[in-house]
Amino acid sequence: MAKAAPISPLAPKTYPDLPPIEGVKFATAAAGIRYKGRTDLMLALMDKGTQAAGVFTRSKCASAPVDWCRSKLKGGKARALVVNSGNANAFTGKTGLQQAKFSAEITAKATGAPLGEIFLASTGVIGEPLDASKFNGVMDKLVASVSPNGLLDAARAIMTTDTFPKVATARTEIGGVEVTLAGMAKGAGMIAPDMATMLSYVFTDAPISAVALQAMLSKSVQGSFNSITVDSDTSTSDTLMLFATGTAAKRGAPKITDPKDKRLKGFRAALDVLLLDLAHQVVRDGEGCRKFVGIEVQGAATASAAKKVALSIANSPLVKTAIAGEDANWGRVVMAVGKAGEKADRDKLAIWFGDIRVANKGLRDPAYDEDKVSDYMKGEQIELRVDIGAGKARAKVWTCDLTKEYIAINGDYRS
Repeated sequence: MAKAAPISPLAPKTYPDLPPIEGVKFATAAAGIRYKGRTDLMLALMDKGTQAAGVFTRSKCASAPVDWCRSKLKGGKARALVVNSGNANAFTGKTGLQQAKFSAEITAKATGAPLGEIFLASTGVIGEPLDASKFNGVMDKLVASVSPNGLLDAARAIMTTDTFPKVATARTEIGGVEVTLAGMAKGAGMIAPDMATMLSYVFTDAPISAVALQAMLSKSVQGSFNSITVDSDTSTSDTLMLFATGTAAKRGAPKITDPKDKRLKGFRAALDVLLLDLAHQVVRDGEGCRKFVGIEVQGAATASAAKKVALSIANSPLVKTAIAGEDANWGRVVMAVGKAGEKADRDKLAIWFGDIRVANKGLRDPAYDEDKVSDYMKGEQIELRVDIGAGKARAKVWTCDLTKEYIAINGDYRS
């Protein structure tokens, strides 16, 4: 197995103080699925009545756990979440679904939870059979060792090529009563989500119904996980789930069932902030990355066109390698705008690197200063802004640079 990569230079310097979410407890174990000497299995055990929402990959080759979760989400309730790293249980045929069901049955037996309220996820190598019998020897120990303070350890257990665990928290009010959100994510490569990131889970004590949770999650993901890319590849395992234990109702928080309830305004905002925080952390851990890049496209005919152009820039290997080389090669940005296939006025095109305008009205800016732009490109955070002169809509996405280390990590991934 390849040697672990050093921690990303863009990693957070500290972790937030993660408050426990009443009604959720965590445990981790080393099941020996693929990795040696580290945890690779986590359990989140939730109180009865916990509501669940989720969005999943649009890949036509979705994993067995994704199929399992989609079928169980219809019930809207959750009691347990089990996630393993090291093996994706994807492209494993009927055996994959059998192993997913077997792992759920092991969990149901150990926790007493209904089979229909157990959610699963697997992440790691695609195409290799998962031996779920390895869960059998540790599940009882996991149940016996659950703790309300185990979120950070759980985030570590689901890592694959990640160099740091990704966690975030937020607080807000519903009906004048404080509620808390806390979440985790994993992902570093195969990141161009078409719904979420590879794996992400958010927990709250707010008393919100599954219907309302689903509406908020489906909307919130568009400006966060659906607006990031590391390498343009969408995973077979992408899963984002939101669980609400409802325990804040004991403190007087009102139970919300209507997605349009005005009392959800603060919760929606908190969810948006938390998901964007986690999504940014995924980009900051992009395999081999050294620079965090924000790309804003304005002047588009529609918001969807703006986003398509922004992703065309963000996914361009030529743009990403230029950023890695600290080269403000705005000609590559022009190329990426042109190939996107959306309406753009070449003779109105303007491009900024940070606050420095490098191109204007379809030409190099008359005040262009190569030294000034080169100094800007040495920073760890790069902002690109492009006006395509076709309307008033805009969109923003986030990506990272593309370095030699990305090739090294993925060349050694299965070795």
